Amino acid sequence: MTASTDLDWNRQLREQLTWHWEALLRPRLEGLTDDEYLWEPAPGAWSVRRRGESVTPPGWGDGDRVIDFAFPEPSPPPVTTIAWRLAHVIIGVFGMRVHAHFGGPAMDYGTFPYAGTADGALAQLDEGYRRWVDGVAALGTDGLARPCGPAEGPYAEQPLAMLVLHIHREVIHHGAEIALLRDLYRARVQSPV
Repeated sequence: MTASTDLDWNRQLREQLTWHWEALLRPRLEGLTDDEYLWEPAPGAWSVRRRGESVTPPGWGDGDRVIDFAFPEPSPPPVTTIAWRLAHVIIGVFGMRVHAHFGGPAMDYGTFPYAGTADGALAQLDEGYRRWVDGVAALGTDGLARPCGPAEGPYAEQPLAMLVLHIHREVIHHGAEIALLRDLYRARVQSPV
């Protein structure tokens, strides 16, 4: 290639996430148990809980499960469970952006039906990922240059390519945190007491 116009930027940006997802992150989530999903690695950890059991009453969500959440966030922020981190990726990283930019279903922390099981959360995660990747693909190269618009607040005038890069970084870094929590859970179970 001799010029940047010969590069398929949309494909390159998608492959940043799809390669990581297919080669590292999604395989790393296989076999996630309900116990791991809800394991609290530290006292006061934020999680997804049955309604009425939130450590940040009343909790946010619709249905029999809610997510622990407070605004403003405490300092230092609490440790979070795999359930909490998956919910963040499902809603705040994929879901709200898919709705704002690709016409997906409306989604927010206050009305989301949180999964009480690992399998339920992984199904929600897979659906959010699929909708995001399909939406980015549909942008083509020209769509990456259009402004983000009012859904992104102070970043409204930034090109969608900047948002795509940000979302991919979010998935990669939260995925690494989830993988570490799985490592810590496994080490805890295997360590003699």
